[in-house]
Amino acid sequence: MIHIVFSDADAKILQEVINLDETLAGEVVTITDDYSVGPIENIYVGEGRAARKNWWLAVLAAGDFSTKHLDDETNDYTTIAQVVGTLRRNEEEQLYIWAAQNSRDVCGYYWLLHFVKPFQGRVQILYLNNLPFINEKGNIFYPEYLHQIPAKEFLKAKKLAREITLSELEVDPDEWQKLMTDNKTIRLLEGGKKLAQHDETFFDTEIKKFVGNDFQKATKIVQQYQSKSKVACSEAYLIWRLKTLTANNIFEMQGEGKSLKEIEFKLLSKVEHEN
Repeated sequence: MIHIVFSDADAKILQEVINLDETLAGEVVTITDDYSVGPIENIYVGEGRAARKNWWLAVLAAGDFSTKHLDDETNDYTTIAQVVGTLRRNEEEQLYIWAAQNSRDVCGYYWLLHFVKPFQGRVQILYLNNLPFINEKGNIFYPEYLHQIPAKEFLKAKKLAREITLSELEVDPDEWQKLMTDNKTIRLLEGGKKLAQHDETFFDTEIKKFVGNDFQKATKIVQQYQSKSKVACSEAYLIWRLKTLTANNIFEMQGEGKSLKEIEFKLLSKVEHEN
């Protein structure tokens, strides 16, 4: 049994679940790239993969972020090649894809179908779409991410596993192909598995709400955005947009280096604009 998740945090909680339930015993594999952002045109061929890698390198260069997931030895294409190899060698092997109601998981699911389509009948999906769970305080909640679910609650989630149908393996890749052709930068989940695409400036208006007239730490801006905004955005993307808007004379930045603890941002005043 091979389990696929779409973040390290999800892999950690799923491993805890496996420790509680031996019937789920198997390898946990993480798809590390976030396919809800960045270019995806021709993503399965060298040119498209190179364009995406270069985009990520530019985004991550804005802060002190790891580029490990872009390395040839550890990237998703190497990972999925190993999974496909296992499925080909062992016809009894089953693949379980775990996804929650968020853009990253759904985009990861779409990206993955290209590789698992030949194994129809051996690929299960556990899509925790708008399902209620009990949190640590005993209250009902609707998780957006797998890692928000307590490990013991996952024990009932496994009952939701179902085979990905032949129809889904035909229709869903077509939907992903449309998104690849449009090739915009931001993909947001509208409900179910429906995604809407937007330009790279999509978050800018929301970001501006958290930058004031006085300098404040980048870490504080990110924390405020992620705790108060209804539109989820990763830390790396936020920092990249903060620095891009600074280069476009919207914000002013002070501080040296890439450490988020050292840099600060504020709105550029009208006087500064005029000068």
